[in-house]
Amino acid sequence: MNEILEKLLQSPRLWRGCGPAASTGWQGLRSGYPRLDRHLPGGGWPPHALTEILLEHYGTGELKLLMPALAGLSQTAGEDPAQAVGWIAWIAPPFEPYAPALLQWGMNLSRVLIVRPKRAAEALWAAEQALSSGNCAAVLVWSERMDDVASRRLQLAAENGRSWAIAFRPVRDLSCSSAAALRIRVSTGDKGTDLCILKSRGGRPAVIRDYASAPEQ
Repeated sequence: MNEILEKLLQSPRLWRGCGPAASTGWQGLRSGYPRLDRHLPGGGWPPHALTEILLEHYGTGELKLLMPALAGLSQTAGEDPAQAVGWIAWIAPPFEPYAPALLQWGMNLSRVLIVRPKRAAEALWAAEQALSSGNCAAVLVWSERMDDVASRRLQLAAENGRSWAIAFRPVRDLSCSSAAALRIRVSTGDKGTDLCILKSRGGRPAVIRDYASAPEQ
């Protein structure tokens, strides 16, 4: 197959428009939660793209949602066998990551990089630089200043650096436009944590109640 066409078919930005997740032409990052993966094109988180997590407040289970995939990335080298495992960069987290908890999830702590910009306005810039560097497997950023322009810059940086971008945004930004490939609202439900897929490139909106529970047979 023509090399240019093959590269295009492997792009997470392409949707072939036929069939379920397995027909997208690219493999998603397994989330570790079958009930969620079932609703995501490619069967997992969109690689080399921006995912937005919208929350009422921090600490509602957003890290539990991401940890299986992040832990896997911290242990796995890139496509080039000679390439070192990429960094998992945390930009301006509102709390101090708890190392014992990260270890329990299987995170390789030697690949965790925490960046605390002096000014809040610098968080998005730092995230863009980390994504573009090509040295980060994933970049998490917390910012109250996200807008459409910022989301586009992060999306492009994730594509160029072949990294997974995760931005945490307040739920009040639900009505704001975004270039993210995936937008998910996290909320507390009656039996556990509920997910609302607001936007999914190549997929459909969906509500997943108690996403961490075992899938129904």
